[in-house]
Amino acid sequence: MKDTLTIRIPEEMKKQLQELSQNENKPISDLVRDSIEKYILIKRFRKLRNQILPFAEAAGILTDEDVFQIVS
Repeated sequence: MKDTLTIRIPEEMKKQLQELSQNENKPISDLVRDSIEKYILIKRFRKLRNQILPFAEAAGILTDEDVFQIVS
């Protein structure tokens, strides 16, 4: 089920969205929907990372290299 959401944005942002929409040949609604989806995913990821970080640190996993060594 799809729903409609109305937001207010500054005129300059609207112009930028219109320009981006034309350049990418995508409707503004698709651009905004994609942006919101990415924002939500980033927020979820950061929340999970913050929850897991103490356990990783306790296990000595402190860097990206530590993770790479474990999964390789």
